[in-house]
Amino acid sequence: MNTVPVYRCRRTASTETEVATVTDFPLVPTRTALINVDMQRCFVEGSPLASPDGLALVDRINQLAAVCRDAGIVIVHTRGWMSPDGSNLGVMGELVPPFIVDLYTEGAASAELHDALEVAAADVVLNKPRYGAFHGTDLETILKSRGIDTAIISGIATNICCDTTAREAAQRDFRVFFLSDGTATKEMNGVPADELQRDTCASLGMVFAQIATIDEIIEKIRDLSGGTGNTHSQNEAASV
Repeated sequence: MNTVPVYRCRRTASTETEVATVTDFPLVPTRTALINVDMQRCFVEGSPLASPDGLALVDRINQLAAVCRDAGIVIVHTRGWMSPDGSNLGVMGELVPPFIVDLYTEGAASAELHDALEVAAADVVLNKPRYGAFHGTDLETILKSRGIDTAIISGIATNICCDTTAREAAQRDFRVFFLSDGTATKEMNGVPADELQRDTCASLGMVFAQIATIDEIIEKIRDLSGGTGNTHSQNEAASV
């Protein structure tokens, strides 16, 4: 299969020249991971960190993850996970109030993955000490040891942990699909959530990622499998 990105082009009316506008990465299931960022209770509902779209997003991610598992795509669920003694807090402790950090500290019920999120036995659960899923974790080793070169990014919050993870992946030469409707955020510093969502996708789509919808990713997967996913056994639990 061709692994070189294909560019869909448009012809501008003013110059009659073709310019590349949208990257169309190949998606090979056996070389792809869905990185589902921080779908924890505190980010989904019932806390100052929660996205208003959190519960609806859980349903959409569950739908996508089921298709991915059937196609043999690795699923990684990350958790923001601070040490109870604060030993890995660093400068974050100067920026984020303690009552907020407590929400995603190891041992807090609010730090656990949301109850409605479907986590299969073979899914990887990855604890991370910072906003990006690669920093201070074994994620790059986990992915590259499985031959993975493509990442689909979903989760909360679009403009913080999802954005940082997408940039980290791109800088490590992973092809990145960033889901415009598979990520969500909340109002921050007076900026509405929809503006943050739009602006994050706009900047990532310039040089870091291909912006896609959940339906577009599902269509790509099903096109490769003739309309149905290839079922793979999910027998081993993995937690790191």
